[in-house]
Amino acid sequence: MIRNRTKISVILLTRPFFLLPMTHQTSAQIELFSFVVQADRPALRHYLLDLFCQVAYQEGEFVLSSGQRSTYYINGKQVTLHPLGGTAVGRIIVSLLPPTIQAVAGLTLGADPIVTATSVVATYEGRSITPLIVRKEAKGHGTQAYIEGLMLPPNTPVVVLEDVVTTGQSALKAVERLRQAGYSVTQIIALVDRHQGGAELYEQQNLDFQAVFSIQEIQARSAEIREG
Repeated sequence: MIRNRTKISVILLTRPFFLLPMTHQTSAQIELFSFVVQADRPALRHYLLDLFCQVAYQEGEFVLSSGQRSTYYINGKQVTLHPLGGTAVGRIIVSLLPPTIQAVAGLTLGADPIVTATSVVATYEGRSITPLIVRKEAKGHGTQAYIEGLMLPPNTPVVVLEDVVTTGQSALKAVERLRQAGYSVTQIIALVDRHQGGAELYEQQNLDFQAVFSIQEIQARSAEIREG
């Protein structure tokens, strides 16, 4: 297992080694594969934090999906669709799920790779977690459903997942659609909380909310990385 976190960061900053044939990968790169699969939760969380800082966090002038202007942007899909990032996300999320949870769900598109990774990782850890994808609009043909995935019994406990929470509206829409379909939803887990009203909204709706990272943690670590 890689114990030197500086070594992990150096590997992350190299070109996409995971696209190379195995014969062209260095021992350190192969060791990183093992690290992501085997590391304990604190070490894996640190790796994931560095990955967010290096491939997802940007500073500049941006307009968010909420319509708000921001001096920074987090493209969560750069992490959740990363070959190693997706695995790390799945492992972290599974560790946060209560044992009674039978499914995870989220609003397309940001949550799609998260619910999938969580379900796949759960299988390797001996749990059965069904992934559900919530459409923004009902399908225009066939069943015209809002929710894609296996049909589960009424009152099945489901946790809603989200990549980045700003105002909280996206995950709340998923909660509403799932409840309309008969599922029990009382919890939301996000990878990043921007602290712009989402947590307060969920509290008003009596929803438990947990984020893996705060924006302050990502910004502080990003500054450390830039300073070397």
